Amino acid sequence: MAPTTQTEQDKSKGIAPIPTKEVVSADIVSGAPEQLRHRVVRIFQPARSTTQSGSAKTNRWRLDWDILPGGGRWENPLMGWGSSADYMQGTRMSFRSKEDAIHFAEKQGWDYYVQPPPVKKIPPKNYAENYVYKPSKLRIARTK
Repeated sequence: MAPTTQTEQDKSKGIAPIPTKEVVSADIVSGAPEQLRHRVVRIFQPARSTTQSGSAKTNRWRLDWDILPGGGRWENPLMGWGSSADYMQGTRMSFRSKEDAIHFAEKQGWDYYVQPPPVKKIPPKNYAENYVYKPSKLRIARTK
């Protein structure tokens, strides 16, 4: 007679069931400061740089911390550099997918919000369009 349920089949094959564990949030055991636990992080997909034509690094998702209100920003009198007391200001983390970034933020116990990815606008380019007659617009085309 064959076993009728999945667990009976597993027992007959000698497969141990997966133990159920309580998932502990990493913020409890990480040793991170209390101030960091209550910061809000932003999860977003960065836009393409306007000075570059390529789309490298735009398919990854980034996690960074919001600016701390009253974060003690000042200008260095000697060099004129912008300084801040917020030690997480320059910290960025990169993830392969939005779900990975959300999972990491939830595991750390951080509040987060997801910013929708930017809409990619690629204007049509046609060299001949530069020389088309348009009665309402006067253009000066310089050749030298």
